Amino acid sequence: MATELPAATQFTVLVFSKTTGFRHESIPDGIAAIEALGVEHGFAVEATEDSAHFTDATLSRFKVVAFLSTTGDVLDEDQKAAFERYIRSGGGYVGIHSAADTEYGWSWYGRLVGAYFESHPSIQQGSVHIVDREHPATASLPEIWQRTDEWYNFKTNPRGRVHVVATLDEQSYTGGTMGADHPVAWCLNFDGGRSWYTAMGHTGESYSDPLFRRHLWGGIQSAAGVSKTGCGRVGE
Repeated sequence: MATELPAATQFTVLVFSKTTGFRHESIPDGIAAIEALGVEHGFAVEATEDSAHFTDATLSRFKVVAFLSTTGDVLDEDQKAAFERYIRSGGGYVGIHSAADTEYGWSWYGRLVGAYFESHPSIQQGSVHIVDREHPATASLPEIWQRTDEWYNFKTNPRGRVHVVATLDEQSYTGGTMGADHPVAWCLNFDGGRSWYTAMGHTGESYSDPLFRRHLWGGIQSAAGVSKTGCGRVGE
């Protein structure tokens, strides 16, 4: 599925939402939100669940590949190799929510996304603290962002391998297991390409939230390399 190309298309984003595990009902809402952002900001969008898109020729058409709430093992070995070549050639990756619940046996992907999902409590309100006020994914957000989502705990803390742009206050909700330092969105320059991930985006309502859409647009800009503000220093 592809949106009509804007008159002044900056780049094209592939939204990939294949699942072989849990499937989020919000996936159509996420696709619609990214398509709307494309119309608003002048980038084209193609959405697919067909992993056959992961070839050198097809991936070369895209500035960014967004894994939207993917789960499980979604690519075969040849497709994995093509995606690795894509990133190494300067491609961009966006991971949304359960993109971290994907391809646990592919260590390269684990380093690309930054951390793997481990568990989550029930959906509830929590406080997101913006720690990078210049990154495009967080620059326009309130310093403390109150929102309702499914808050992920990760198998490892990605800090030290990624540049953290937002953290989650575990005192603001129940069920956190990571302690005082709980990254919830981050970016990194990885293996020749660019990666941005947000753990948020479980609910369908997220994708109609203007603040969350700003968050997504900033992440897409970061992964596409079109923002004046880079990823920052890893370890922060």
